[in-house]
Amino acid sequence: MAFLPRIAPMLATPGKLPPASADDAYAYEVKQDGQRCVIYLPGDGSLVLRSRSGATITPAYPELAGLGTALGSRPAVLDGEIVALDGEGRSDFERLQSRMGLAGSPARAARMAVKIPAHLMLFDVLFLDTSSLTRTPHSERRTVLETLVLTGSAWSTPAAVVGHGPQALEMTRAAGLEGLVAKRLTSLYEPGVRSRAWIKIRHVRTEDIVVGGWLPGHGRLTSLPGALLMGQPGPDGRLHYVGSVGTGWSDTERTTLAALLDTVASDTCPFTERPAAAGARWVVPRLVGEVRYATRTKAGRLRHPSWHRLRPDLTPDDLG
Repeated sequence: MAFLPRIAPMLATPGKLPPASADDAYAYEVKQDGQRCVIYLPGDGSLVLRSRSGATITPAYPELAGLGTALGSRPAVLDGEIVALDGEGRSDFERLQSRMGLAGSPARAARMAVKIPAHLMLFDVLFLDTSSLTRTPHSERRTVLETLVLTGSAWSTPAAVVGHGPQALEMTRAAGLEGLVAKRLTSLYEPGVRSRAWIKIRHVRTEDIVVGGWLPGHGRLTSLPGALLMGQPGPDGRLHYVGSVGTGWSDTERTTLAALLDTVASDTCPFTERPAAAGARWVVPRLVGEVRYATRTKAGRLRHPSWHRLRPDLTPDDLG
């Protein structure tokens, strides 16, 4: 069995399409809405899946076990995204949430794999045979990945297109997809770095936030959150208040949030500046969520935010 180096995933920076003059210098891929993972194939038929935080999540996705033999005895480290597809073949994070967090429950994971099968989208190769490819340009890594012909019942290598960024972005919009990732052809793989060489272009503005407190609802909802108080880590490492969000969730999501908030209740405000929110209830800032919003105010607050989803795959440290 080969020794495989641990490699943290390279991250994309939110932004806009590259200018027309640089369009041909980028490859464009559909932005998947799932759980990022690095895949370790030692060449002995086994595999290990590690999340963005480095945690082992292999037992949560038993349907991916067959990938361990896809390259025979060739050891490799791959990069990809685990998704759950809807009826139209689009990645659906809400469907995937029921599959996440089951690494400690293999029997339940196996049952859920039948109900909501996961699919692994592969988009990079970081190590192959005896060589690291992190210092190899993206275009060459992509060629190597495609020669591996990694296509199976639960994994595939989605197409990428060089140039034609505006057309690709419009196609994802028309298809109801989240957006694109533009990757500079000459870019090297930067483990653990949020690099400007990779740009994620979304059709809506979204932000990952940390929940620092909540406000009770009214009437029958007094025991449930009516609004969440949001923060984001600043350069100083402290949690800065960026506003409150009180729309966008279903009754089921509201109940789920209430249970999670109860487990992290605190008497201490976690924000650098205490929000002017009467009746606020504080929590230890551990829960990460994603919100959609219109724009930011000069004070850094998110305007017209709407709750999108919990991010159990992220911790506040991932937002720094």
